[in-house]
Amino acid sequence: MAQLNLQTSILIIDDEPQIRKFLDIALRAQGYQVHVAENGMKGLETLATRGADLLILDLGLPDMEGKDVLTELRQWSDIPVIVLSARPDENQKIELLDAGANDYVTKPFSIQELSARIRVMFRNKPLLEQNIIFNDGYLWVDVAEHLAKVEGAEIVLTKKEFQLLALLIRHQGKIVTQKQIMTELWGITHKEDTHYLRILVKKLRTKIGDSALSPKYIFTIAGVGLRFGGV
Repeated sequence: MAQLNLQTSILIIDDEPQIRKFLDIALRAQGYQVHVAENGMKGLETLATRGADLLILDLGLPDMEGKDVLTELRQWSDIPVIVLSARPDENQKIELLDAGANDYVTKPFSIQELSARIRVMFRNKPLLEQNIIFNDGYLWVDVAEHLAKVEGAEIVLTKKEFQLLALLIRHQGKIVTQKQIMTELWGITHKEDTHYLRILVKKLRTKIGDSALSPKYIFTIAGVGLRFGGV
């Protein structure tokens, strides 16, 4: 089996508690970080605020169709998506793949089959990030490796927290506008949902030991955006 980053995260959106529990236990045993959501809206909110490396999406959700979740997601994220369905319909499969799904698994399925498909998704995921390392003796960030440390101790950042930190570091010393941040992290259709950003900045500041009142790293330019001021 391929060596996995223990922070590689998978989100499961499924309304069946037994399926969520089964997949949670099985995937954690393989070294993945797992998050679960019982409906489409909670799943989309989790992806927007935490992020993930891969989504396992059930079609029969209580609040919205799985296809609608996929359509909404594809407006602002290219995360790999494996669809689960109890309906072995060839036309539906084609429709979902055309809508942006990466793979399609029909229930019932074996964990061995699903695990193999997950490994394929990660093998095919391109590594596009520029290799930037920030280090001021207190905060150390390796953008390409998705690693961050404070005083030599690794800190756990969600995918969205790291994306924001990496974006600011890439533009160190320059103002990154709210619109640019929202578009890059959540897509153009969410550029007005700035409450996502406020939550994210607060959590990130806490984890890297920064202060909103007397910042060293993340400076807020009121009504404009953010600037990374690390030296």
